[in-house]
Amino acid sequence: MINKDNKLATGIAVLFELILIVTAITSILSGQWKLLSLSLLSIICLMIPFIITYIANIKNIILPSSFKLITLLFIFFAQYLGEIKQFYNKFWWWDLFLHATFGGYAVIIALYLIQETIRKKQEITKQRFTLLNAIFAFNFSITLGTLWEMFEFIGDYLFKTNMTQGGLEDTSTDLLVNILAAFITSIIYYYRNLRK
Repeated sequence: MINKDNKLATGIAVLFELILIVTAITSILSGQWKLLSLSLLSIICLMIPFIITYIANIKNIILPSSFKLITLLFIFFAQYLGEIKQFYNKFWWWDLFLHATFGGYAVIIALYLIQETIRKKQEITKQRFTLLNAIFAFNFSITLGTLWEMFEFIGDYLFKTNMTQGGLEDTSTDLLVNILAAFITSIIYYYRNLRK
């Protein structure tokens, strides 16, 4: 089954890459430089699931067999359909659909990783356990930061406050700072606990 899933994901990736290469070529010929940059970014992004899977294999981390395929579809739907074909403008629900789909699948990935770790309880190393704790803590921090941003948005909407002072810029900056702080703290935790 894994070989079949891998072949399907590779075939889909090749198809998506060909579509994006044709889009990039037509954007060069028509002088649409923004479209070219979006096409090139999408071509690069489609390699990410394969890179993540490669690193996971090296680290003996087992991902769901559907990981590459679902991630490829998400990237293609977000980048090609959403940005290049302007589904974000054509369909008001497109962004919400993608976030909901990816949010649900992210939970499946997390549960799969935790179950695989628990299943290998006898084999679990201190390094793997520490890494799992760091990843959980990192994600927990980001979740709380995101919930805080939702609180600010709802407060502004319902009570006409001004917690999201700069709108998108304020929210994005807050989330980026939260992610950076969570990442640094998780890295510190990981290396400190490996030494104990």
